[in-house]
Amino acid sequence: MLRILQFLYSLRSFLLFVLLEVLAIGLIVSNNSPQGAAFFNSSNAVIGSVLKTRSDVLDFFSFAQANETLILENARLLEQIKSLTQVPDSLPIPLDSAFQAQFKFTGARVFSNSLRFAQNHLTLNKGSKDGLKPGMGIFNQDGIVGRVKTVSENYSVGISLLNTGLLVSSKIKSTEDFGSVNWDGKSSKQAKMLYVPRHVKAQAGDTIVTSGYNAVFPEGIRIGIISSVNQGDDPNYLDILIDLSTDFSRVNYVYLVENTQIVELDSLYIKSEVVNEF
Repeated sequence: MLRILQFLYSLRSFLLFVLLEVLAIGLIVSNNSPQGAAFFNSSNAVIGSVLKTRSDVLDFFSFAQANETLILENARLLEQIKSLTQVPDSLPIPLDSAFQAQFKFTGARVFSNSLRFAQNHLTLNKGSKDGLKPGMGIFNQDGIVGRVKTVSENYSVGISLLNTGLLVSSKIKSTEDFGSVNWDGKSSKQAKMLYVPRHVKAQAGDTIVTSGYNAVFPEGIRIGIISSVNQGDDPNYLDILIDLSTDFSRVNYVYLVENTQIVELDSLYIKSEVVNEF
């Protein structure tokens, strides 16, 4: 404390000069209208600039929280929309609810995502305490992203669509012909649509969406657009290349969808000795 006082004492002349300058400026500003107006206009501009910069910085750091809140609200709205737009059964008799696939939606943020491997994965900031479970589908506003593989209390790891081991049941939207989308390990922007018979009239520009045949994704979620159709080497199926609708280099926020009856379906597949490849 003594050293501080000694330092201030050594600057006594300079501090006195600054005090007198401030006092002089105050007298000039308060007693002369032109100088006063100029001073206050300048100070308002400086203060306004400082406050704007402060607001911009605070807004920047609040974007992540705002986006996460928005994604959760959108997930809730998606669940409501899905319940309102379910396709009614064609039979004129009421069906038990067990025959109607029920889906729940939630949101999460991606904070780790790989692109350069044959089996790519992504990590989410939500876990079992948030209701996430293995097997849930992952998508965003552009289309399919992947499927949840493992879950801890606070985090989840998902298999990306850019994973050669993942198959997604899909269909050509315009013709309703179905197949399976699988990444061939090459471009992160393209994948293959497999098991489409040669007689199908598929063509470039057709939209590919989820078929709804599996228990993971609801019907109609976008996957991509056909870029080319060739006869290929397989005598039974077409060689179809699609441009993926999801830009996997920019996946930040995602939706997760849960089929509440997937446990029952998996149990049925096991009893029937049916391999569910999706």
